[in-house]
Amino acid sequence: CFHIGAKAIYWYGVLGAVAFLAASAHWSLLARWKGWPPSRGSDLAIWLVLGGLLGARLNYVVANLRYYLNNPSEILRIDHGGLIFYGGVAGGAIMVLILSRRWRVPILELADFTLTGLPLAHAIGRIGCFLNGCCYGTPTSLPWAVWMHDAYRHPTQLYESLANIIIYLLILRLYLRRPVRGLPTAVYLLGYPPLRFLVEFVRGDERMRAGPLTVAQWVSLFLVFIALILLFRVSRHRETYSPKAEVGSDQHSS
Repeated sequence: CFHIGAKAIYWYGVLGAVAFLAASAHWSLLARWKGWPPSRGSDLAIWLVLGGLLGARLNYVVANLRYYLNNPSEILRIDHGGLIFYGGVAGGAIMVLILSRRWRVPILELADFTLTGLPLAHAIGRIGCFLNGCCYGTPTSLPWAVWMHDAYRHPTQLYESLANIIIYLLILRLYLRRPVRGLPTAVYLLGYPPLRFLVEFVRGDERMRAGPLTVAQWVSLFLVFIALILLFRVSRHRETYSPKAEVGSDQHSS
């Protein structure tokens, strides 16, 4: 962290704000390209932040329930870190479902749109994790190891950040070519979850386990399974959309 006067400012929060602004700008520009009101991009960002933060924090609190039962005043201190990405994905997915109904946009179309920006926000957020010192890796002697928590460790946060930037560029390029509806979502689910599955093997912070794997690895495998089902559906139905997609009136948007 750094200080402004006597106030401690945590990099986790700073980069989280940058991630929000970057994703909001991305979605606003893409909404204009798609023929939607640009405000729909910022609306999406706001609702995803609310749902994502709630889901990510709830997941973390449940995972560390004993601590928070003894320290209930810490439950809302997200400025100290303590968010679980897949919990945020669940919260964000619920928001996408709600917004697809309010905006009268097919769920897969809005999911595709959303997932063009999520990797960008995630990449920036992981840099915040790196600067904050959380989500760190196991000790290693590799030449790119970083000194953190009294040892040279895998920079797992930067692994994810770099991979998310690549995923972002791939999905955005695919989306701008007006693909079959659902394909960008499937590509994301075949991109990030396998990466996360592998990174979990070199995570050095405390992990929730279920048998031989961590909970995050089981979730990753489940999401890959969902991606394969989605690919099968996409190959059979091949529904498309155009930049000037027909959407519902914005009178219901927030």
